[in-house]
Amino acid sequence: MRFLGNIVWLIFGGFAIAIEYFISSLVLMITIIGIPFGLQTMKLGIVALCPFGSTVTSSRQSTGCLTTFMNILWFFCGGLLITLTHLLFGILLGITIIGIPWAKQHFKLASLALTPFGRDVVSI
Repeated sequence: MRFLGNIVWLIFGGFAIAIEYFISSLVLMITIIGIPFGLQTMKLGIVALCPFGSTVTSSRQSTGCLTTFMNILWFFCGGLLITLTHLLFGILLGITIIGIPWAKQHFKLASLALTPFGRDVVSI
């Protein structure tokens, strides 16, 4: 099911989402200040390539004030817009019975897009 879900995901927009994340990651990494944000956007792009078979967990080593500050900065500099986009697509796909598995993946991406700092993506 993971392989088939990822193939259908890539055909119907997942590849375009991943390319957008990778391009914006490269643009963010132009400056030294943008490198941490570019790395988090790269994380989103990797999950956008193969969302089925991966899970988002809390990172044990990166908790604290810096992680919270970076998540707040991320929220106001574009994280909210990315999250709302994934929520909208998740709701639209969740209306149909066939789209429910893909809606779950959009909700997972929305959760990661809201607070990417201090979270890891693990393949299961």
